[in-house]
Amino acid sequence: MRFSFPHSHAFPSGEVRIEDAEATEGNCVVEFSDGVAMLGDWHPDGDAIVLDIPSYRTARGADVEARRWRLVQDQQGRWRSKLCP
Repeated sequence: MRFSFPHSHAFPSGEVRIEDAEATEGNCVVEFSDGVAMLGDWHPDGDAIVLDIPSYRTARGADVEARRWRLVQDQQGRWRSKLCP
């Protein structure tokens, strides 16, 4: 499974593209528009997906802490990120 974010980081209500939706849960590739990519972990949660992204550094050098995201589809069928508590 591959999760592609069109920005250098994930944020609430941000769009995310998902490839290989038929993959089994577990390890995945998480990539951002600045070229940074890493291994993450995912699992299904009903109609949603829970995605764990480890801490990383953006291409410009900003540190981003590890976060858990719940990915849900909006009314247009696009995947959006919501921060898990």
